[in-house]
Amino acid sequence: MMIIILSLNYYGDDMSIQKINELVEKIEKGQSITREDAEFIINIKNSEIVPLLWGADHIRRKFFGSKIVNCAIVNAKCGACSEDCSFCAQSAKYNTDVNAYPLLDKETLVNSVVDSEKNDINNFGFVTSGRGITKKDIAIICDSIRELKDKKVEVDNCLSLGILTSEQFEQLKEAGALRYHHNLETSRKNFPNICTTHSYDDRIRTIKLAMESGFEICSGALLGLGESWEDRIDLAFELRDLDVDSIPMNFLNPIPNTPAADFPRMKPLDILKSIALFRFINPSKEIKIAGGREVNLRDLQSMIFFSGANGFMVGNYLVTKGRNTDDDIQMIKDLEFDLK
Repeated sequence: MMIIILSLNYYGDDMSIQKINELVEKIEKGQSITREDAEFIINIKNSEIVPLLWGADHIRRKFFGSKIVNCAIVNAKCGACSEDCSFCAQSAKYNTDVNAYPLLDKETLVNSVVDSEKNDINNFGFVTSGRGITKKDIAIICDSIRELKDKKVEVDNCLSLGILTSEQFEQLKEAGALRYHHNLETSRKNFPNICTTHSYDDRIRTIKLAMESGFEICSGALLGLGESWEDRIDLAFELRDLDVDSIPMNFLNPIPNTPAADFPRMKPLDILKSIALFRFINPSKEIKIAGGREVNLRDLQSMIFFSGANGFMVGNYLVTKGRNTDDDIQMIKDLEFDLK
């Protein structure tokens, strides 16, 4: 059956459209695309990208219908990080003039989630800087989660606290934590180019420990770090093999005085192609678009959903400003999607 209508021939050659149809049909039958299939996707010209986006949107609708999820975060502890991630304003190794501060108190953490519930937020995360977290800080976070349960706040919680031990994960799980966020950021091959103070295996080990403790896993990408398209394929397949629940996709917003400051911004159509690539490789997983969408996509922000994303982050990021939440909610209403 030819899924993509013939009028799309205007946007690509017959063979490309036929191949995209074959990949969509393969996924609908419960099969996975291959490395060779992914290489076909990345070689589609941006001028002929429409059929690819149609295919990615078709897959999104099959698994998620018109439902769109959103999330928000609070920078619960900022700066003074010992790690040397080349893109990060919070590393103590770079002179970024970030406003460093210790962990916010319990009342502030709890109120940030309570406020998010009023703004139709599905999932809210506490994010801390640093390689890991102290005993004192983890106690405050656990107390905050317990209080949110007592208040019956209907916003799912997510934690991004760095590299933890199994004992720490068990402590958080006992308190009522649901989801753990820990990005791989880039491919295994490219990772040593962006961080030397911990390894790719450290990140994967942390994800697996969180899984063993019963956490849902949010792990994804920061694209625009000098990686190749093959690196993007590697990362998408790595996340598929790990079987994570949610894949956030971030796009570099270069921070002055970091090693990644001079990397060029990604082209909007390359971003849309990347989202489609991740959707074809991870058809049934949440794909949420997060940091960098405003500055890199500009007027094409609503196209993230027609490229295969079924979620996005709203509000501010860690050290950079996001778009007004009301504008993002209005965008979903204008597209006639449903907030989950």
